[in-house]
Formats: sequence, C-alpha cells, structure tokens
Amino acid sequence: MTLAERVMKEVAKVFVGKNDIIRKVMLALLAQGHVLLEDRPGVGKTTLALAMSKAIRAEYRRIQFTPDVMPSDITGFSMYDKERGEWNYERGAILCNLFLADEINRASSRTQAALLEAMEEGRVTVDGIAHEIPKPFMVIATQNPVGSAGTQLLPESQMDRFMVCLSIGYPSPADEVDMLQRKRGRNPMDSVEAVASGEDVLAMRLDVETIYVHQEIDEYIVRLVSATRDNSFIRLGASPRASVAVARLAQASAFLRGRDYVLPDDVLEVFPDCITHRLLLSPKAKAEHCSPEDVIRTILENTRPPRLH
Repeated sequence: MTLAERVMKEVAKVFVGKNDIIRKVMLALLAQGHVLLEDRPGVGKTTLALAMSKAIRAEYRRIQFTPDVMPSDITGFSMYDKERGEWNYERGAILCNLFLADEINRASSRTQAALLEAMEEGRVTVDGIAHEIPKPFMVIATQNPVGSAGTQLLPESQMDRFMVCLSIGYPSPADEVDMLQRKRGRNPMDSVEAVASGEDVLAMRLDVETIYVHQEIDEYIVRLVSATRDNSFIRLGASPRASVAVARLAQASAFLRGRDYVLPDDVLEVFPDCITHRLLLSPKAKAEHCSPEDVIRTILENTRPPRLH
C-alpha cells in the first residue's frame, strides 16, 4: 500500500462510504490545489477536512464564515507594541497547512477576497509586508447551496481559484447505519492516525510533477477546455488556469494509479470536477433545462481522445 493510499484509508475511518470524494480531495492535495465542497449542512464536510489534516499531521485551522468575519481574521494584522516602540505582526488563521473556510458564501465580499492572494500566491500581505504561508498549504472551503438563508454567490474570480468543486451527497442507508455504530460510545476521529507528514506531502507533490505528459495529452486538454469557450450553452467558459489545473490533476491521477505517465483516462476522470464550477450557462441552456454537468458530458463525448502508442 502506497503512502497516499494509507492516508486515504485513515480518512475513510470517519468519512464513511465516500471513498470517491476522499480520492478527489487527495488528487487536489497532490496537485497543489484547493477544494470547494458544495452541499447541505451535516453531510461531513468538516469531518473530511479534519480527518485529512490528522492523517497528514498538518497544522489545521478553521473559521466559521459569518457576515462579521473581517479580512484581518484571515490574513492577520499589525499591532503596536508600546514597550518596544514597534509594530508586531499577529498571525492570521490562514497561516497553517490546511485551512477550512466553513460556509464561505456567508461572509462579506471583502473577507472572501482576502483568501485570493493566499490561495494563488501562498502568502498574505499586511501593511505592505508579505508573510509566507507554511508548505504544504491547502484550502478546503465549504458552501451551502445558493438560496439557503444568508448565502450569496461567490464571484467568478474566486470560483476559478478552486481546483475542484465537489458535492458529497447523503450517505447510503447502510453507510449511515455504519456511521451511527462507529460513533456510539467513542469519537471515531480519535482512531485516525498520522501516517504521513508535511514533508511526505511535499515529496509526493514533487513526484507528481515528474509524471510524463505527452504533447497529445496537452493538446487534448486544450481542446476540451476550448470547447467550453465556443458553446451556445455556455456564456463564460473555462480559463487557461483551468487547463493548468486539469493537467496537474491528471498527473496526480496517474501517480495514484502507479503510473509515471498520463493517459486520456486520467483526464476524463478529473475534467468534470475541475471544470463544472467555472462555467456560467447561457439563457439558452437555462431555457432548455441543461445543467453544467450535461454540457460537460456532451463535450467529453464529442472530443476524441488521442491514441497514444
């Protein structure tokens, strides 16, 4: 069993019956991306993030986003020390390895924007001074479905920063029974062991970067992404950042499958979760009750993958 598989096995001890979601979060971690979990409350979004942080022995911090959360709560702030006559930087919550932004779409636009530099650059700037965020670094944000009390749409620029957007869904009845039995008389989170370290994650990320990607695979990815920009059902297609994200995730998929090269199947696995949340549908799509998933499915069916020899 590989180290990545051991990490996923530990998370599965408390996040029951959703091994596909655990795998996708692991793919994003290995591909140096961030994850947006969009679902109703109570389905295990926080449990997933906490278990992942324990399994990789990561410094974990969480903020419950509400309208009164300030940008300085995220980035930190400067405080004047009268005795020393100097300004000291008070660390913000974002300076950790795994940051959980819980119910991000309840916060103000200013507070949401405070995450952007950290997610993209791996640092925060306070009073003109940049502060590096420890590595490895990953943001897992959760949001309730739009239309829930107190929620608002995330801007397109912030949605584009998330490498994947996942929906957990309810567990099956059998898995829910299993969950109840595991919780009875003990905290299942106590059973999650730290089987990896931050250094291990950084080493796996370096291995992922060495996975070979044939030029025809890159051209295939670009054709798929370009198809979102020239589609009557899509008003705003995926950006070049999306192409980079798909390529990195495909490398991570090949790594988890034990290969040192990417195949079209790797691209097919990661493309929907990487692209769907970046699209804005046109009025035509809404009139015909066409979802982003439907559009992505059609694009994948109509774009021929390369035949590598």
